[in-house]
Amino acid sequence: MERAGRLITKLKTPPGAISPEALALAGWPAAVGKSIAAHTRALWLVSGRLVVEAEDQIWQLQLAPLKTQILKRLDGILGESVVRDVEFRLPARRRGPQRAEQPQGTAEADRIEGKPARSIFKQRRDRRSA
Repeated sequence: MERAGRLITKLKTPPGAISPEALALAGWPAAVGKSIAAHTRALWLVSGRLVVEAEDQIWQLQLAPLKTQILKRLDGILGESVVRDVEFRLPARRRGPQRAEQPQGTAEADRIEGKPARSIFKQRRDRRSA
């Protein structure tokens, strides 16, 4: 029984109907299995190189030795010459929420106890800076 990827490549569809990238991205979970596919994500195909995002550095290190096996399975599913290499990357770091910096002198005024004394301090500070 032939794989769906091979059958699709043999179909006489108009050129460009199914891109090699779409085939590679769709074939990734079938090539690596459910457990690896749950921790990785095929991002794009560039010049025969499939770029795959690994969940973390541990997954990236564990997948590196399996590269030749994965390529053989991709060739078996998609046909030869669709994916010639696999590159495992880490996800881009996302910045957490940032705190807004307080205007200069605000923290100083907030440390003064008593509302009247605090307001006098702020008025005099504003007069000096103007």
